[in-house]
Amino acid sequence: MGKAARERALPENEAKAVTRNIRVSPQKLNLVAASIRGKKVSAALADLTFSKKRIARDVKKTLESAIANAENNHDLDVDDLVVSQAFVGKALVMKRWTPRARGRVGRIEKPFSNLTIIVRQVEESA
Repeated sequence: MGKAARERALPENEAKAVTRNIRVSPQKLNLVAASIRGKKVSAALADLTFSKKRIARDVKKTLESAIANAENNHDLDVDDLVVSQAFVGKALVMKRWTPRARGRVGRIEKPFSNLTIIVRQVEESA
């Protein structure tokens, strides 16, 4: 019974991980995501480990999840993985207010982001 299995959206040599509702603006998150695009996963993990950005911890967790998905779910070799895509999307924005002078109000926006990381297995050229 139950539903039929859905076709796999990614090619056989790719795996992905998605983190939703990260409490940081998409612009700041994209700076960290851009720093790992196209790198081997070992170099990307090293960059994220020693990054001074607060959000690098969450990006590292997402990258580790993508690596684990590739290894456990899709039987890909971890040593040959490359971060093929790392993209950021907007999520909800909390609106808050703070009092200002002369009875006015100041708007404070607290944005959230979504992060998607796709890793691809590439064969080493001899």
